[in-house]
Amino acid sequence: MLKLAAVLYVIVAPTLMGVLVAITLVVPALYNGPGIASAAILGAVLGAPASWFLVKAMKDAHVA
Repeated sequence: MLKLAAVLYVIVAPTLMGVLVAITLVVPALYNGPGIASAAILGAVLGAPASWFLVKAMKDAHVA
């Protein structure tokens, strides 16, 4: 289960990072160096639990 979570993290974390950085580029108040860096770090941190929840959902869906 941890291996699958690691594989999903490689996909999920950069996606979250990109989405959050894109949001910071659109919001004028966040369009600065610390705002962009914070968005990237937040995406990397939120990628771990998101990938873990995805693995759990995939495991629970594979009942049959």
